Amino acid sequence: MRPWILALALPLLAVEPARFTDPQRVAKLKAALPALEQLFERTHQQMGVPGSAWGVVIDGELALAKSFGVRDTKSQDPVGGDTAFRIASMTKSFTAAAILKLRDEGKLSLEDPVERWIPEFKNYGYPTSDSAPIRVRQLISHGAGFPEDNPWGDRQLAIPDATLKQWVKDGIPFSTAPDTAYEYSNYGFALAGQVVQRASGMNYRVYIESQILKPLGMTASSLEPSAIPAKVRAIGYGREGDGFVEIPSLAHGSFGAMGGLVTTVPDLAKWVAYQLSAFPPRDGQEIGPVRRSSLREMQRLQRQSNFISERTRATTGGYGYGLGISTDCRFAHIVGHGGGLPGFGSYMMWLPEYGVGMLAMTNLTYQGPAGALSEAFDLLLRTGALETRVLPPSPELVAMRDAIGQIWQRWDEPKLTNLAADNFFMDGAPAARRRQIEAVQVRVGKCEAPGAIVPENLLRGRFRMKCEKGEVDVTFTLAPTKPATLQMWSFSPIGAPSEAMGKAAAEFLARPREGLGMCKLGEALAGDGQRMSRFLLRCENGTASVVFTTKADGTVGPGVLQRAPGGRCAP
Repeated sequence: MRPWILALALPLLAVEPARFTDPQRVAKLKAALPALEQLFERTHQQMGVPGSAWGVVIDGELALAKSFGVRDTKSQDPVGGDTAFRIASMTKSFTAAAILKLRDEGKLSLEDPVERWIPEFKNYGYPTSDSAPIRVRQLISHGAGFPEDNPWGDRQLAIPDATLKQWVKDGIPFSTAPDTAYEYSNYGFALAGQVVQRASGMNYRVYIESQILKPLGMTASSLEPSAIPAKVRAIGYGREGDGFVEIPSLAHGSFGAMGGLVTTVPDLAKWVAYQLSAFPPRDGQEIGPVRRSSLREMQRLQRQSNFISERTRATTGGYGYGLGISTDCRFAHIVGHGGGLPGFGSYMMWLPEYGVGMLAMTNLTYQGPAGALSEAFDLLLRTGALETRVLPPSPELVAMRDAIGQIWQRWDEPKLTNLAADNFFMDGAPAARRRQIEAVQVRVGKCEAPGAIVPENLLRGRFRMKCEKGEVDVTFTLAPTKPATLQMWSFSPIGAPSEAMGKAAAEFLARPREGLGMCKLGEALAGDGQRMSRFLLRCENGTASVVFTTKADGTVGPGVLQRAPGGRCAP
């Protein structure tokens, strides 16, 4: 086990972290590994790359490592578990981590003007007279205003520091004013590497390898290709007609900070596992070279870049610090990065709230299999075990749930007054609050004790009460006071679905739904059960909800798909 995995066993203090609740979760996820292996092999063949290597990380461990093809077309040596590929722009996440480590140690600030560390930027010619100085954070979030520089930047890996210094003196043209737009800049990360050198007092390569890679046990990785034994180093290729032409790897130089790292599946899996280990926020000892909070900061959207809407899927994305951040209809938080150089293509992608990550590397120009990794997550979704951690209810939520349940059973205005925040009775007088409860009680009849809390966070949650004629969904929010007091509640009656509603639901579930696959009916979410019912759907490819409505002639109309509670897209 990795040292940062062991840290999860340390005693937790006042606030319990979110946790996975299905004891069979890992076994269910691993049951999908043969299907993932088939997907990876099929993708390797379809891409027509000489060689490829793949990895799946579950809860900090490399659960699957597969390789296909050859690392060297002349010798026909196969790709193995120790084969090292150059991962190109995925290196940017290591540079960003170095910047944040130095920030945490008080050696620099993300708000430092770049000229503090690169004096050649003083008296720099900005594109407008009102442009603010470029700051360190803009270098690692693609916001410095430099032009997009692929594929130019890919050919600059080996330039020496002296050349970069002269280029900066000569001036870098701008595409936009600093901090006004997202534009991918290899140049910006090359400059970030210079900041690492000057703030740390160490050569960039020495710093990354000694302060980031070595503490994580990434001993098979290096920024200098020639430091990797030839017998395990993948040869980079470009396509030429029906065959391949070898593309020599450039040596490490000033642009290595943007894309020079050479690594293996086991080593890169350690990096993915380390990034995943920052979640959830929790008490306990810090393990690893960078603070957990800083790793989470890297994986938080800093600069928006795009929104893509398709018929069955929408995606919005941008950049954190050295990492791409996106949201789609399946997952609220996807982190990853691609890498492409002449001779190589790669991609890594993970789901922080799910504890699962993927990675892949090839030795063919710009062939990074992002689509296959996304499809692999679809396969894991179908296991039913790819679910987010559940936040345990805080003591404050539990105490308030119990108090609300008591007031539901027997109205007690003095008790409620003691629980209420100062806005509570301003927003609804005591008599009105009592009438609200009594009206719901008439509809649902006698109820059982409150059920389990589903917390949204430490101060907001909901619970249900099973009743004679349906259920009551209770939501409540606590005020930011000490002790926590009640600022809002609501009681929503949910009627038991009629026989006709049940029949309509069964017919709806009999065939797959576009984009969702086959679905199963979950809990009733709303409605009186006679005129309208809304149900949760648990489907092969995610969740949704469906609404059934009774028509004027008494028949139930066809189900209408809607977003699931908390969902991001309508089906």
